[in-house]
Amino acid sequence: MLKKINLFFYLFYFLFFSSWSFAGERNDKNLLTFGAGLWDWNDSQTAGLFNFEYRHGTRYGPFKPMIGGLINTDHGFHVYSGIRIDLYLTDKIVVTPSFAPGLYERGDGKELGHIIEFRSGLDIAYRRKNGARIGAEVHHLSNASLDENNPGAETFLFTYSIPIN
Repeated sequence: MLKKINLFFYLFYFLFFSSWSFAGERNDKNLLTFGAGLWDWNDSQTAGLFNFEYRHGTRYGPFKPMIGGLINTDHGFHVYSGIRIDLYLTDKIVVTPSFAPGLYERGDGKELGHIIEFRSGLDIAYRRKNGARIGAEVHHLSNASLDENNPGAETFLFTYSIPIN
C-alpha cells in the first residue's frame, strides 16, 4: 500500500511541477460526466460499473472540485467528493489526476474493509471544440489502512463529459 501511495505522490509531483500547462490559465466549462466500465478488473470479483460525476470548471489554484458516485452490477456503490487537476498536453489532449474521499457500501460485492474509501485516479481525454470530452480513466479505491482489511479495488471506465454552461 505504501508503494502505491508513494507512486501517486511522485506522479503528482511530476505532473504538478512539469512543463505541461494547467487549464491554459483559464477556467473551463462545468462538465457532467457519464462513464461505464469494469469494477475490480484485476481481481476475481469483477463486475460492471457505471459512474456519474459533476466536474466544476472553475480552478482554485490548480484544483477543480468534483462530486460523483458510482454503482457496480453487484449493487455496491461509492459516493465521493474531491479534486482534479487538468493538465493539457495539447489544446485537445487532457491528462487529469484526481483524489476523492467518499463513502462505500459493498452491496453483494467485494468487502473493502471500511465505509470510508479514498479514490485516486488518472484519466486521459480528448477535448472537443465545444468543451465536451471523450476519455478513459483508471482508479484505485482504498481505505488507507483505516481497517486491517484493506484489499482495495481498481476501476476502468470509458467516459463522456458534456459541458453544461
